[in-house]
Amino acid sequence: MGHYFTTFIIILIFSVFSMPVSANSEAVALLKKIDELYRSDSSVSTMKMHIVTPNWNRTLELQSWTIGMDDTFIRILSPKKDRGVATLKKGREMWNYFPKINKVIKVPPSMMMGSWMGSDFTNDDLVREVSLVKEYNVQMTESSDQYQLVLIPKKDTVTVWARIDVLVEKEGLLPVEQNYFNEKGEKVRSMYFSNVRDFSGKKIPATMSMVPHNKKGHKTEFEYIKLEFNNDINKGVFTLRNLQKRVQ
Repeated sequence: MGHYFTTFIIILIFSVFSMPVSANSEAVALLKKIDELYRSDSSVSTMKMHIVTPNWNRTLELQSWTIGMDDTFIRILSPKKDRGVATLKKGREMWNYFPKINKVIKVPPSMMMGSWMGSDFTNDDLVREVSLVKEYNVQMTESSDQYQLVLIPKKDTVTVWARIDVLVEKEGLLPVEQNYFNEKGEKVRSMYFSNVRDFSGKKIPATMSMVPHNKKGHKTEFEYIKLEFNNDINKGVFTLRNLQKRVQ
């Protein structure tokens, strides 16, 4: 009885989505689009991060520079007590700089899934160290108005996620929701995309809200205020010397 009931539930869940609609290459192409949505060849952006917990709230203003998937530099502009805190990522190496103690701390691989500045986003989320296309196998199904990308980590991928599901609206091909599952199949957190805006002629969701399902009352909202693509960025931005630059 239990076996047949489980089978029925699985069939019911997947009845919302059809069987794979296309060759794997089409699923990979859509995932690549999502992977590069906020980066392009290069980008310069100003963002706000609003962190909500049951006991306190706070808002950070950030500025970020990126080149491809490899180089990222983020500096906090406000509030005053955090101004100058910075993060640099080159390849698979990452450092944080804390001006109050004038110290650079290298982030070990084991800490990439740790919280960034007390938010619900991880270090990896902020610098997008992992390329989803390179690190995950993907299958695609569809409903009447959405595609569902099911991502399973490749054999050599180091990650805490056993599966990531990405829901993409057919009209516009933009993500609306991204769900993260652990090895037990439990949905640990969800990221919701909203507030589609035009940045440099490219329409993207300007707001991303990360909600952890194991921490009641917690949410982090990340919003792009300005975002420019394909800028000519000086490589000197992505250096340890720039990381330690004092901000007045």
